[in-house]
Amino acid sequence: MGIIDTHAHVTYKDLADRIDEIVANALSHNVTKILCVCCTKEEALKAIEIANQYDIFDCAFGYHPEDVDRLEDSDLSELRKILNDPHMIALGEIGLDYHYTKENKEAQKDLFIRQIQLANELDLPILIHMRDATLDTLEILKKYPCTGIMHCFSGSLETAKICVNLGYYISFAGPLTFKNAKDAPQVCEWVPLDKIFVETDSPFLTPHPFRGKPNEPAYTHITFEKVCEIKQIDADMLMKQMEENYYTLFKKAKK
Repeated sequence: MGIIDTHAHVTYKDLADRIDEIVANALSHNVTKILCVCCTKEEALKAIEIANQYDIFDCAFGYHPEDVDRLEDSDLSELRKILNDPHMIALGEIGLDYHYTKENKEAQKDLFIRQIQLANELDLPILIHMRDATLDTLEILKKYPCTGIMHCFSGSLETAKICVNLGYYISFAGPLTFKNAKDAPQVCEWVPLDKIFVETDSPFLTPHPFRGKPNEPAYTHITFEKVCEIKQIDADMLMKQMEENYYTLFKKAKK
């Protein structure tokens, strides 16, 4: 039994050349499972390669909303093909992001919906990216039912309750540990144990006290320990619950 990092971009350029070291560091901090999340075909193929080499990895692949303007129908065909690999246990990360531009909102929503429909067709959960787009995201999730994880959740308690009622899990990353964390601790305190996860979003969002340094799966333990503190729960009990959550949600994951 160990800690699970449910969202790490280990095939991203800053981490891809350090896989051996990343695995060793993770295991030394009792991180025993890493979900490698990919946003391009090249990353996905690399993830499958490392998952064949290391049992610690599961894989996910989906098109990020920020990439919507460069995608073509053939990319969705490629996504379907790659998701048939046994190491691919989820579709993501997908969703909506209006932080930098709102000019392509309709294209983002269309891509999001098409990927949800594909996930349902393949019986896969989804990993959801939601940034400055809460209302539109919730509207789509209500209209197109699925299940999955609200990745790196930073929304309000009200939004968290809606997501859980829709059947989604809530995952916390490094920002939960920040000294200026606002809603996250309150949301963490509320989230039911059977709906909670932790993640790193490596190489981004490094937890305190390592902010400013590249993030990696080994640091999952810091956020995990913060959850234990907030929820006043024994570490072994939380590890066991998160493991149960993982294999309940990700039916293709191998133990």
